[in-house]
Amino acid sequence: MSTTASPPAPSGVTTVIQGDVGSDVGGDVGGGGVVDLVRHVEDRSPRGIAAAVARCVRAGDLAVGDRLPTVRELARALGVSPATVSGAFRALSAVGLVASRGRAGTFVLAEPAGWLPPRYRRMAAGAPARLDLSRGTPDPALLPALGPAVARAAAAARLDEAGSYLDAPLVPRLEALLRASWPFAPDRLTVVDGAMDAIGRTLEVVARYGARVAVEEPGFPPLFDLLDQLGLERVPMTLDRSGVRPDALAAALAAGAAAVVLQPRAHNPTGVSLTTTRARELAAVVRLHAARAASDEGVRQRRVVVVEDDHSGQIASSRDVSLGAHLPAQVVHVRSYSKSHGPDLRLAAVGGPAAVLDALVGRRMLGPGWTSRLLQHTLVDLLTDADALDAVADARRVYFARQRALVDALAAHGLVVTPGDGINLWVPVRDEAAALVHLEAAGVRVSPGAPYRAGPGAGEPHVRVTVGALREGTAEVAAALALAARA
Repeated sequence: MSTTASPPAPSGVTTVIQGDVGSDVGGDVGGGGVVDLVRHVEDRSPRGIAAAVARCVRAGDLAVGDRLPTVRELARALGVSPATVSGAFRALSAVGLVASRGRAGTFVLAEPAGWLPPRYRRMAAGAPARLDLSRGTPDPALLPALGPAVARAAAAARLDEAGSYLDAPLVPRLEALLRASWPFAPDRLTVVDGAMDAIGRTLEVVARYGARVAVEEPGFPPLFDLLDQLGLERVPMTLDRSGVRPDALAAALAAGAAAVVLQPRAHNPTGVSLTTTRARELAAVVRLHAARAASDEGVRQRRVVVVEDDHSGQIASSRDVSLGAHLPAQVVHVRSYSKSHGPDLRLAAVGGPAAVLDALVGRRMLGPGWTSRLLQHTLVDLLTDADALDAVADARRVYFARQRALVDALAAHGLVVTPGDGINLWVPVRDEAAALVHLEAAGVRVSPGAPYRAGPGAGEPHVRVTVGALREGTAEVAAALALAARA
């Protein structure tokens, strides 16, 4: 069973199960007492078993660090198949209540933060490590200095800009900079509070409840959480080294996808970037799908919208390729400045067709209204200041070098990994749970691969390593990763 993090050290308590099979099943019991799981299970379906374990955890009958019975032990005591219990354990792992430590067993985790969505919980769970390469965030030392930029922006801002709630939400200087650097000519541009805010607001406009949305496999876990929150169904699309496969996109559109969400460069977690040739091929698939839909008599279908999440922005080494160069009326391009200029800016630019952007901005006017104009002026400063430009260019070079250095070090240990773009590396492993345990023992924390899967059981086991945070000790980390990959 896949896990999101290693649990704390076991408390010494092994859960004992008592059923109709005579003697107790389980290991020695420490000072924590015995939990009769069979007595708590009212419904012997996977959902019912998972609910019973969850009740025991929340009632305090099972403590953090307690080891659950094995799948076969609990299945025998309950008189159900091992697959039924395995399904229950997977459900518990998905919400962060338990984690597998491979052959050591399955253990109870600390209660996850209630405000985190499920896949975020799985990514955030786990004990602190000597070296945390799990976060997927930029190296703070490589970000441009925000303090001077904020001060300059505040001093330069016009006093009358603080007045009207009816002013355009995008300041003119920032719009001019964005238009000059956008990968196609959009009808409209605006700024919102980060890439996920942009994607969520766009999907609220273009996809109705219950609609299907094509996503990458593997893909970004918070996107999957967002789709669940919006009541949208995921349709996975496989990748190769050039991006989303054209046949996978065609299959997703044939399955009824109303929208497509893809990462044009520095794909998280694989680092794949879309080539210009592949962008042209994908645009042709969208056009062909539209032509076929138009030829079907009596079938009325809304135009498919492609949402591009350029989350790495200016720290990516690859070109800013967009399907919008071929389908400007169907592409919403999102460019985040979090990794390049700082997560606390909470700024992402959005450009696309007027029908989508006007609806997005109109709905936003009934909520936050606009993104802080002071922050917008700060971004203008950062995009034009020589020192800030040098800092971002330097960060791009450093991230590239760190990724190549780790890939070379892994190759020296016989582990061949294809380098990508951005700050993450997608490392194949033999057994994900075992790999996480071995890395925990070495004091290294990485992100489990399971949350990145768009569908259950998809793909080979991997872990994601944020190489952008690897300032030193590359050889030691490579050695630990290589051992963990073979565990």
